[in-house]
Amino acid sequence: MKNYQIYKNLAWLNELPNVEAAAVFRKCCGSREWARRMTEGRPYPLLENLFAAADNIWFRLSQFDHLEAFAAQPTIVDAPTTSVSKELAEASRLYEEKFGFIFVVSASGKEPAEMLAICRARLGNSVETELRLAAEEQRKTTETKLNELLEQ
Repeated sequence: MKNYQIYKNLAWLNELPNVEAAAVFRKCCGSREWARRMTEGRPYPLLENLFAAADNIWFRLSQFDHLEAFAAQPTIVDAPTTSVSKELAEASRLYEEKFGFIFVVSASGKEPAEMLAICRARLGNSVETELRLAAEEQRKTTETKLNELLEQ
């Protein structure tokens, strides 16, 4: 029954008017160009087609488009205030100060302490390395949001 609902939602997404589809895709990834290309790529007959297109489009976008998507992400420090979340907020601030964009990590299933360790480790990276890592983390987040959309 779950697969039926997922494919019913995929059909709904395929049939939306372009403006509405772009808005739905934009909720999954904050890049306007990614949402536009995903909208233009419809219809997606199978889930595999949707996810393959999402990845292919994402990795063909410009750095500007990636930074736009990063900026649309909620900050990971919106969690209840604890000593770890305070440290994570500070590490995230240092990260943004160093790299010029927010700390992007696929937070699904991660505790604040794990995200703190990841952020601290990534602070030693070059900007080029961080752009690649953040792009991959954004890809994972987009995939999670697409899954959530289809499973509603």
